[in-house]
Amino acid sequence: MPPAISNSLVIALAQLDPTVGDIEGNLAHVRAARARAALEGADLVLTSELVVTGYPPEDLVLKPMFQDAAERAVRALAADTADGGPGLIVGAPWPQDGKLYNAALLLDGGEIAAARFKHELPNYGVFDEVRVFAPGALPGPMPFRGVRLGVMICEDLWLPEVPECLQESGAEILVVINGSPFEHDKTDVRINMAVSRVVECGLPLIYLNQVGGQDELVFDGASFVLGADRALCAQARAFEEALLLTRWTRGADGAWQCVVTERHAPPEGLDAIYRAMTLGLRDYVNKNRFSGVLVGFSGGIDSALSAAVAVDALGAARVHCVRMPSRFSSQGSLDDAAECARLLGARLDTVPIEPAVGAFDDMLRPLFQGREPDATEENIQARARGMILMALSNKLGHMVLTTGNKSEMSVGYATLYGDMCGGYSVLKDVYKTTVFALARWRNQNWRDGFQGPKGAVIPETIITKPPSAELKPDQTDQDTLPPYEVLDDILQCLIEHEMPLAEIVERGHDSATVTKVWRMLDVAEYKRRQAPPGVKLTRRSFGKDRRYPITNRFRGLD
Repeated sequence: MPPAISNSLVIALAQLDPTVGDIEGNLAHVRAARARAALEGADLVLTSELVVTGYPPEDLVLKPMFQDAAERAVRALAADTADGGPGLIVGAPWPQDGKLYNAALLLDGGEIAAARFKHELPNYGVFDEVRVFAPGALPGPMPFRGVRLGVMICEDLWLPEVPECLQESGAEILVVINGSPFEHDKTDVRINMAVSRVVECGLPLIYLNQVGGQDELVFDGASFVLGADRALCAQARAFEEALLLTRWTRGADGAWQCVVTERHAPPEGLDAIYRAMTLGLRDYVNKNRFSGVLVGFSGGIDSALSAAVAVDALGAARVHCVRMPSRFSSQGSLDDAAECARLLGARLDTVPIEPAVGAFDDMLRPLFQGREPDATEENIQARARGMILMALSNKLGHMVLTTGNKSEMSVGYATLYGDMCGGYSVLKDVYKTTVFALARWRNQNWRDGFQGPKGAVIPETIITKPPSAELKPDQTDQDTLPPYEVLDDILQCLIEHEMPLAEIVERGHDSATVTKVWRMLDVAEYKRRQAPPGVKLTRRSFGKDRRYPITNRFRGLD
């Protein structure tokens, strides 16, 4: 039997990193958190949205055998609570009356004591829960050992209807369990939204968020508690697992108050972006059981930053860098690559591509007769490098980490089956100007949890030299692209804000340049469809956030 009702309560926020589909592993993870919380005197342990299955499970959740496995896990956890220890609130898919719900389940006293279903199902950006779940009815509070908990699931917080319903029906503490992905500058948005609900309802609020990487998504944790006076009472560390103990007392007026405890300010700006990149890569590699990563190492800033993130995420022993010089590769770039690998402590091998390029030249000469060299010959070089990396991947078991950035992917400055070959990209949602800023940031900063060395890891010569693909003599990116400061501003206007061309020109950009970038962005859609997944960092990453047709004649140039 659960302990008797009291006027004090200890609630543990279990900020965990589940793996989609690993129901047994997630079950063990929740059990370990509950056991630890019990030793700390917790009465209740909160876990995140769909923690039993991992979030988001996408269409996997539609499989009946998957639903059955999740239900068995929930019932096993419920049985655990017969020991008189902490109750549990877990997130899980839950079938009822022929429908499937995204549920928050209260487990206590050896049974499923209450269930609440997500009412507001997000259907935008990376979310399409309407596809797999039915919306729940407006919920009432969950009674738990003398307190009425107003339990919500993620999106339920973002609109006022559910919190207001809970407050009007007698909730005393608002609790929201989340699978809220990281986006640049989203922390303040979450806090402000929570403050709005606290003001509207006059109740304290617990916000528990998942942590970890799942394909393109990174969940940053940073769980927190707000008092009824909007004061920040507690906040867990961002980008790492945590068990945050919060202590509550009921005042003479019957209102619950949280005792102020540990408060860890989440990282901001470049710090947050870099940590999201390392966490996303680490979990993608480890959860998919790759032994390590391969990085094509040109001596340019994109491959250098990608390698730095990989070393910080996985350790130098699991990062294998490969130089693949051609006759157009400068000695400076080769030296830069060698120095960067030395600073990172990563293995560096060299495989010249000239024999392969020469073989292709010989094979294709009869068919190319009478035609001048063009991008075809440049692409052969990129594809020869892709072939080498994929061969090493097959033989050694490492995953190829692609190094293209968002600016390049936006305008098609990438080669299919060449530099786009690979399994994952940490720069896919990073504009080129941000690449430079991140390289400088990493040279000046090191954080607990980074497995790479302290101090500068990217040579200054890599950061300062003009970017070049080095696929023909004296080539620079600006031969065919506007300066990156100009390009990135135009791209952000087009991608993040969907601004009309005339408004972008009004910002001071040349009309012909804006039109050129718009056209390059549109015609490169077919390439982006074939790009590997990468860490989502902005509000509109390529993929589920931004779904454009490949066959598309609209140009918006009237």
